[in-house]
Amino acid sequence: MEAIKYYSVADEYGWLSNFAPYPIKLDGKVWPTVEHYFQAQKFTNKKHREAIRRANNATIACRLGRDRRYKLRPDWESVKVSLMRKAVMAKFTQHVDLGKSLLSTGNTRLVEHTIKDAFWGDGGDGHGKNMLGNILMEVRLRIGSTL
Repeated sequence: MEAIKYYSVADEYGWLSNFAPYPIKLDGKVWPTVEHYFQAQKFTNKKHREAIRRANNATIACRLGRDRRYKLRPDWESVKVSLMRKAVMAKFTQHVDLGKSLLSTGNTRLVEHTIKDAFWGDGGDGHGKNMLGNILMEVRLRIGSTL
């Protein structure tokens, strides 16, 4: 298999998506999805962060995370990748079944396949950075010796 491409939660590999409904415990709170956590981390405004955490689903959390009535934290660009890595690691270590599923992908390249994002995804044509896929592959390597 050349690559595993995922995007929608409804797809065969939808469990790889940040929108997949697997709660994570981070920073003393439970976050319904990785997406909830990640979007909330963009802001210093505590009320807005909590509103994102309490959003009914990941789509709403994502929309709230794009609300520019609230100012992004000044260091966002320099911390966003490490925060994503932290959240993805939490998902696949706190849900052992998911960790095992991730390991079962072997050495296959993981690609978030979407025209909507050329940073986290592949940009739809394979020319994007695929940062989320790269983080998933990093996490797979890191947990390989622990599960």
